[in-house]
Amino acid sequence: MKSPLLALAVLAAAVAATDARAEPRYFAARPGTLVETKARLAAGDATLQPALDKLVADADRALAFAPVSVTQKTKLAPSGDRHDYLSTAPYFWPDPSKPDGLPYIRRDGKINPDSRTSTSDQLRLEGLGRTVETLALAYWFTGREAYAAHAARCLRAWFLDPATKMNPHFNYSQGVPGLSEGRPAGLIEAGGLIDAADASGLLAGSPAWPESDETALREWCAAFLDWMRTGKLGRAVSAGDNNQATMADVRAVRFAFKVGRSDLARAILTAVGPQRIAVQIAPDGSQPHELTRTKSFSYSRLNLGGLVTLATLGERAGVDLWNFSTPDGRNLRKAIDYLAPYAKSPPAPWPHEQIAELDGSSLAPIFRQAARAYRDAGYAQIAAHLPGAERARFQLLQPAAAR
Repeated sequence: MKSPLLALAVLAAAVAATDARAEPRYFAARPGTLVETKARLAAGDATLQPALDKLVADADRALAFAPVSVTQKTKLAPSGDRHDYLSTAPYFWPDPSKPDGLPYIRRDGKINPDSRTSTSDQLRLEGLGRTVETLALAYWFTGREAYAAHAARCLRAWFLDPATKMNPHFNYSQGVPGLSEGRPAGLIEAGGLIDAADASGLLAGSPAWPESDETALREWCAAFLDWMRTGKLGRAVSAGDNNQATMADVRAVRFAFKVGRSDLARAILTAVGPQRIAVQIAPDGSQPHELTRTKSFSYSRLNLGGLVTLATLGERAGVDLWNFSTPDGRNLRKAIDYLAPYAKSPPAPWPHEQIAELDGSSLAPIFRQAARAYRDAGYAQIAAHLPGAERARFQLLQPAAAR
C-alpha cells in the first residue's frame, strides 16, 4: 500500500504531466530531461519515484527556510556597502608568528571556522541556492503553489528587493586578512547564485513569480555576467588552469544561457576542449593540477564534475565535449575511467594525499551522465550501485534510460 506522501506525489506528477508546457528554461539538466522525467513519473515509472519522494520531503523542509540576504551579515565589506557580497578564504589562518596574525597564511584543505560565521555571506548564499533549487524543482514536478511562492520570496530577498538585494559583483569574495580584499578563487562560491537564478525558470506560469520578476532577475544576472567577463577578479580566474577556472566556465555558461546569450555560451564551450580538457587532463586520465592538493580526490571529483557539466551544457549549443580528444589522448572518458575504481565497492585505495574522507558516492552523477552520453552500461551500473543512488536527485535530472 502506498504511503499518503507517495500517493500525493504520484497524483501531483500525473496532473502536472498533463500540462503541455514546453521544456522549462532550466539549464542544470540535460536538454529534454525534465519533460521526459515528468512523463515517466506520470506513466508510473517506479524507478524514479523514490527520488521524487525525497525531493518533495526536502521541499517541505525548505518551506521553513527564511529568506536570506547579504544585508544580514554582521560585518561590512571594505566598500562599506552592506549590499556587497563578503566572504573570507576558507583555507587561510592567522600567522601564529605575528602578534596580530597578519597576514594570514594558507593551510590547504583545512577550513578556518571563522570563515563560516555570520560575518560572511558564504553560508547564506549556499543555503539560498540549495533552497530555491529544491523548491522550484518540487514545484515543476508537483505543481504545488506553496513551493513556488516561497522560492519567489527567497529570490526577491537576495536579488530584487531594493532594501536587501545583492550588488551584482564578487569583488570581496574570499578575501584574505592582511593580503587581499577579494580573490579570483572566490568565484567558486557563485554556485549558489546560478543555482537559484537558473531555478527561477522552473517557476514559469506560477502567479507567485510574474514575468516582471523574471525579467528583473535576468537583468541582475546579465550585470553579474558582465562583471565576470570584464572585472579584474573574474578575468583572472578564467585565465587559470585548475578547478576554479572550470567552475568559472560552468557559472558563465549557465548565466549566458539564462540571459539569452547563446552566442557567448557557445564561445566559452568551444574553448573548453583546448583550454580546459587538454590542459587539465593527463594522457592517463589523471588531473595533475588537482593531485597537488591535500584533498586531491575531492578536487579531482570537483573538477571532473565541472567538465562533465560543461559537456552536458555543450549539448545545448552543438559543442561536443564528450568526444573531444587531443592527439595524445587527453579526454573526458579517460578522466572518468581514472576515477572509476574509487566509485566501486569496496573502493580501491586512493594513491594520493586526501586528508578528508574519500566519498565515492559523490561520483554517482558523473557516471550517470557518462552512461547516457556514451551509452555505456558499465557506467550506469556504477552509478546505480553507489550508496543513496535510488533517492538521489540526479535520478530526476539525469535519469537512467527507460527500460
